[in-house]
Amino acid sequence: MDPISIVTGLQLGKSSVLKKVAASSGGRYILLNTKNTEFDLGYLALERMAEVADYTGADMVYSDHWDLNIDEGGNTEKVRHPLIDCQKGALRDDFDFGTLWLIRTASLKAAAEAMPDLQYSALYDLRLRFGKIVHVNEMLYTETARDLRKSGEKQFDYVDPRNRDVQVEREAVCTGYLRRIGALLDAPFKPVPAQEGEFFFEASVIIPVFNRARTVADAIRSVLSQKTDFRYSVIVVDNHSTDGTTDIIDGIRDDHLVHLVPERDDLGIGGCWNLAIHDPHCGRYAVQLDSDDVYSGPETLQKIVDKFHEEGSAMVIGSYLMTDFSMNPIPPGVIDHREWTDANGRNNALRINGLGAPRAFYVPLLREINFPNVSYGEDYAVGLRICRDWRISRIYEPLYCCRRWEGNSDAALSIEKVNANNFYKDSIRTFELEARINAK
Repeated sequence: MDPISIVTGLQLGKSSVLKKVAASSGGRYILLNTKNTEFDLGYLALERMAEVADYTGADMVYSDHWDLNIDEGGNTEKVRHPLIDCQKGALRDDFDFGTLWLIRTASLKAAAEAMPDLQYSALYDLRLRFGKIVHVNEMLYTETARDLRKSGEKQFDYVDPRNRDVQVEREAVCTGYLRRIGALLDAPFKPVPAQEGEFFFEASVIIPVFNRARTVADAIRSVLSQKTDFRYSVIVVDNHSTDGTTDIIDGIRDDHLVHLVPERDDLGIGGCWNLAIHDPHCGRYAVQLDSDDVYSGPETLQKIVDKFHEEGSAMVIGSYLMTDFSMNPIPPGVIDHREWTDANGRNNALRINGLGAPRAFYVPLLREINFPNVSYGEDYAVGLRICRDWRISRIYEPLYCCRRWEGNSDAALSIEKVNANNFYKDSIRTFELEARINAK
């Protein structure tokens, strides 16, 4: 096997650095330590990665690995870190390839030559320029893990205001990629379709719930405290709770409240949403509230409906404040998605991992689209579909309190569950990417 250079200790996020690496590379392959972490190659691991690259003609090969976790006391634990395949729609810039990337040198040189000047995103731009990226489902090395935070503590990194410059640059990289493959949207938005029939309620707040006895009453009461100049309902879809949630909902007496219990036992959160929006009690606009969160004040619903009336959009998304269970603000604070623009938000939506909250929808259109019957990514799928053709409006003030506590469904997910969630969202992006290309 030809010698393979191993590049480590460099700031590979800078295009100037990556271009120098490409220019000085002479072998057939090069191994990049992209995170500059300590690693230990497995027995004949480099040979195996090069072999797979030879077999497949891949521009890049990455593999599963072991994590060596070191806690504050110096104790170590070696755990498996499986990765997922890189689908066509895997455009999020935090895709986990592991720290070691085996790159075909000719592909690196070609990509580096075409790369613009970048301060943070050279590796992201690089992998988007590769035609074939291959995942080896084998533990080929050990990586010393430095970020030991739980999944629920990592998921908001991309909207942390401190990372704003990075996100702006990565949006430009993703936009360039979409333009190259013919998936960039730049046509005028379509007008929302006219409604058929009348709605007794102007708006409905939809709360799917399963086993949230500790929080569901807070969520419902935050809706019932809304001050509006229109009629509204709150539709709670109780997905066969077993912890007393059902009795708590039944104990709240209010004419605004509609308590639905599905006849089916195969509904995810998306299926519960579909049940609610097709119910005759649903209003013209359907507004999201998770069963462990609350609205930040009594004007939330009015502000959302006013935005629909002002801009004629198919969807409105507000901003939210991160809090602990007792409603005390916690970092990163307000999540407002100010990266969104009318001009490019629908394109950048393919890169980011979520669109924000609270989310609200124009029901006549939503009844045509419907939610996928899953319990993760269902709202993201609908948001992508909507923004392909119709406008999404934003409200940049906090309307919603997102409470983080040990009962959150995403508080501490296993690597296998994180992988399953990410793989599903990447598949949603793949479907949407294909639809946008085929619509040209």
